[in-house]
Amino acid sequence: MDLIFTLISLFILVYSAILHEIAHGLVAERLGDPTARLMGRLTLNPKNHIDPMMSIALPLILIFSGSPIIFGAAKPVPVDPFNFREPRKDMALVSLAGPGANLLIAILCAIFLKIWTGIAIYGGYGAFVEWFLVTAVRLNLLLAIFNLIPLPPLDGSKIFSLILPEKEAAVYLSIGSIGIFIIFFLLLVPIGGFSLGSVIGNLLTFSEHLLGL
Repeated sequence: MDLIFTLISLFILVYSAILHEIAHGLVAERLGDPTARLMGRLTLNPKNHIDPMMSIALPLILIFSGSPIIFGAAKPVPVDPFNFREPRKDMALVSLAGPGANLLIAILCAIFLKIWTGIAIYGGYGAFVEWFLVTAVRLNLLLAIFNLIPLPPLDGSKIFSLILPEKEAAVYLSIGSIGIFIIFFLLLVPIGGFSLGSVIGNLLTFSEHLLGL
């Protein structure tokens, strides 16, 4: 039974990450860049989005290791900023769309959860639906919070770069190729009492409280 719940949690996480990427592509197209659509990425078909390591292996490793923070990612949708009228601003809007989609999913699932628990259906599939909605809220909140961290290559870095002068922003974003290793290091190794994992955990708890979980 635990394996079934693990697989369902992975399913929720993968499709939440897919919707995250589709949101990027839809907003990019709205702003003038059709690259994601032309590359077949505006689809719910998982084979167009799944990255074996980030979508499957990493979440399973975190789940089975008992990590308090579970996250994953789909393949990033291709975006060509040269198609935008205002590349820096529009890129920030595209970046915000992904976490925004996850936040919207979390809010909608929290609303459905309130309705469902108000019906007072317990046991059997009633308890399963409640668990499913709670899991969807938590995983989508986690995806939104994690991706808003202002470290390249995460979405938050493109948003944060707007407050920097153009030259400094370019240098800052250029560390994206090693940024993911910096993020994992900060998650695993507390520095001077600072723990990125604790910060994410606290923000997750606060967000869950706001949504009534």
